[in-house]
Amino acid sequence: MAQAPTCIALVSGGIDSPVAVARMLISGWNIIPVHCSQEPITGTEAEDKTAASMKHLIETINSSGKIDSNLRVVLVGEILSKFTEPNAHRDYFVHMKRLFNAIASDIADQVGATAILTGENLGQVSSQTLGNLGAVEEASRFRILRPLLGLDKQEIIDEARVLGTYEISTGPELCDALGPDRPTTVADLTRLRENEKLQGGLNQLAKKSLDSLRMRRLSSE
Repeated sequence: MAQAPTCIALVSGGIDSPVAVARMLISGWNIIPVHCSQEPITGTEAEDKTAASMKHLIETINSSGKIDSNLRVVLVGEILSKFTEPNAHRDYFVHMKRLFNAIASDIADQVGATAILTGENLGQVSSQTLGNLGAVEEASRFRILRPLLGLDKQEIIDEARVLGTYEISTGPELCDALGPDRPTTVADLTRLRENEKLQGGLNQLAKKSLDSLRMRRLSSE
């Protein structure tokens, strides 16, 4: 029997990412969940919601795919604060997603995963416009799975309610803590790379972030 494919799931603590995880789990994928925490800018609320939603899916979904028994938590708050400077702040959310993809790519290399999974759906927030998704994807060394891309928010909410993750995931979007009032909707890739280079380069920022990686147990298996 062929081995099930494995992906790195970027799970934020919001409504969308558990639905994306459930869809790929049911499709037979093994899931390694990764949460990029904005501590110390925020508290642990988003991490706690992420852990709770992953535990719920482990306990309630019976499929050939499996969720890893550990949630990998990476602290990114201090590094993301570098992109609040005037020359980079309008691109903050794109820089954030690019950093997450670079981190996920490094973890994928370590564990032998073949893809990165996100809960992105087109146009819901500024970083998920067509003009920005390409810039975000460019930071990944792996293909990105976006099973919710064509859904609207209500469809995702309805699916989350059926799964039982909606109530777990509701609450303030803590990823907005450092974001600009008017984020760009069409990021310039050259400008993004230049801003990242000023901070040491995207790959180095990802590696520095991974120095903080810790495991949070989700199940006893």
